[in-house]
Amino acid sequence: MQFLIFIIAYPFIWIISMLPFRIFYLLSDVVYFLIYYVIGYRKKTVRANIALALPHLSPEERLSIEKKSYHHLCDMFMEMTKTMTISSEEMNKRFVITNLEVIKEYEKKEKSIMLLASHYASWEWLITLNQKISYQGVGVYKKIANKYFDKLIRDIRSKYNTELVATNKTIPLISHNQKNGILSIYGLASDQSPKAGRIFHWDSFMGIEVPVHTGAEMLAKKHDLNVIFAKVKKVKRGYYEATLVPLSDDPKSVPDFGITHAFIKEVEKQIYEAPEYYFWTHKRWKHRRQ
Repeated sequence: MQFLIFIIAYPFIWIISMLPFRIFYLLSDVVYFLIYYVIGYRKKTVRANIALALPHLSPEERLSIEKKSYHHLCDMFMEMTKTMTISSEEMNKRFVITNLEVIKEYEKKEKSIMLLASHYASWEWLITLNQKISYQGVGVYKKIANKYFDKLIRDIRSKYNTELVATNKTIPLISHNQKNGILSIYGLASDQSPKAGRIFHWDSFMGIEVPVHTGAEMLAKKHDLNVIFAKVKKVKRGYYEATLVPLSDDPKSVPDFGITHAFIKEVEKQIYEAPEYYFWTHKRWKHRRQ
């Protein structure tokens, strides 16, 4: 059944990826109409999240953010399919890294890097970074149940020679690379809620005390990795800029959970600047302290 679903869906995905951008985004508008107005995908969750995180806004303002966030969500997932066939030249026009010299300086120090990102704007197109660095780019991802779609996602995200590693294999890979002197940059989107059984620390996120992922900090401290935050900004439809924000070049000297806290505050800044580009469909605040 998994294979049948895949072979039915794949030709449509490939055709979509080949569409000229003008038609591509017209199709995204249609998808938005269906997802938001017809299906109402996770609308209650999105509405509750925005009300929790942005209580200072009026109902009208929150509704506007809600609609814009769905529109962006459809664009972003459509753009992920576009990655299959987009040229390097076009990608580099549409996803610009404003201060690549930050990584270049770290590369000179011959220390691997932990690159933290959030589910904001286009974290998917951060894979273009791997064209511009000498280190091995590694993207950490959550495995998909359908093994055929999982392979497709890995193929898309491993474009530009990015190595994909499932979350449960991240620790062994980093340990292996460190022992063998394989300099790498590890990309993680760590702003979502950890599972209930893996809660080790709570912090304030958008004014609400919630559990936060601490694995990236733990690995950075254990292996002495430089830590950078990738602040991605949506410039206009289909165009993004990423600015690299150093969080620590000496993680062992930072008090416990200090790096995690700094990361969370950077994510907050992104959201307050333009909340419509955050991934509100996740149940980020399902575990919270009243």
